Amino acid sequence: MKKFLKYMSPFAPDQSGACGVFYELGGLIIICDAGGCAGNICGFDEPRWFDKKSAVFSAGLRDMDAIMGRDDKLIQKLALSYEQLSGKFALIVSTPVPAIIATDLRSLERMGEKKINVPCIALDCTGTGYYDKGEEKAWFRLFETFAEDTFEKVEGKVGIIGATPIETGYKDDVNLKDYLSKEGYENAVVYSMGTTLEDVIKAGECEKNIVISLAALKAAKYLKDKFGIPYEIAYPFIPENITKEAKNYSGKNILIIHSQFAANELRSTIGNTDKIKCATWFMQDKEFAKEGDIQLSGEDDLTELLENENFDLIIADSDAFALIKASGYKGDFIDYPEFAVSGRLLG
Repeated sequence: MKKFLKYMSPFAPDQSGACGVFYELGGLIIICDAGGCAGNICGFDEPRWFDKKSAVFSAGLRDMDAIMGRDDKLIQKLALSYEQLSGKFALIVSTPVPAIIATDLRSLERMGEKKINVPCIALDCTGTGYYDKGEEKAWFRLFETFAEDTFEKVEGKVGIIGATPIETGYKDDVNLKDYLSKEGYENAVVYSMGTTLEDVIKAGECEKNIVISLAALKAAKYLKDKFGIPYEIAYPFIPENITKEAKNYSGKNILIIHSQFAANELRSTIGNTDKIKCATWFMQDKEFAKEGDIQLSGEDDLTELLENENFDLIIADSDAFALIKASGYKGDFIDYPEFAVSGRLLG
C-alpha cells in the first residue's frame, strides 16, 4: 500500500504548509474544519504557535453544517472575527471535509471579500497531500494577490522564497539570516519569516530571488514573468555539524533523504556526487534530479531501495531509523532532522 506507514509518523499535510506561509503576515487564518485539523496544525506543525501571535481559527463545522454546505455561517463567523481583530486579509484553508463535499472555494472568496472588504484567499487543500503541496499553492497565491509593480529595484536586495519552519526546521529568521550573511546576503528578505505583508507587496524591489524549496518555484517563476526578477536554486541552511560530519564520507556510497533542494545542496557540498543518491518523501522535479534519485511514495520504496543498494552512510531524519534498521542496513547513519517528518526543530 502506497503511503502506508508502519514505522514512521504521519507527515505534515498540505493544510499545515498553507497556513505556515501566511502565519506571520497579519491576516485572519480560518481553517475550514470541525476542530481536529486546526489542533493538528497549531499543536504539531506550527512551532511559532507557542511564542508568536497569529489569528488562527477553526471554522468549527458541525455535522449538518458540513453536510448542507452552510457557507453563510462560515462567512458570519469570519465577519465577527474581523470586527473584533481586524486583519490585512483573510485566508480560508480547506481540509478533508470541504474537499469531500466539494465546497465552492471561489464563492467563499467572493462572499468573504464582499463582507469584510479586504482580500480573501481560499486554498483547496485536502489533507491527503503533503505540506509542500499546500505551500506551493500558498506561495503562488500570496505573490499573485499582493505583489505590486509600482516599486523600483533596490540594489543588493534579495528575496528568499520557501523558508518556512516546516521546510527549514528553524522557527524564526535569526539562524536563517546568520547563514545568509555568511553567503554574503546582507540585505535579504526571508518571506513569511520575520517579515510582514508589506515586504510581499514590495517584492518587485528585489534584484534576485533565491528559491530554497521546490514548493516555492512556481511563485518564483511568476515573479520573474511579472517583474523580471531572476531566481536561483540554493539551500544555504544545512547545519554545519551535519555538513562537516558528512564530508568525512566523501567518495563512499551515500544516501541522503530530505527535501529535494536540501538533499541536492548537501550532495554538492560533500563532493564525489556520482556516488551519492538523494531521496525524498515529498515533491521531486526530474529537472533537479540525478540518475538514481528517487521519490519515496511509502516505506516499501525505501525498504526496496536498501535491499538493492549497498550504502556506507545514510543521512536522514532519525524518525526513519527503525525502518532503515528493519531493512537490514548495517552502515553508518547521520541524523538530519526534517520537521515535516518528525516535528523536530534545528533551532
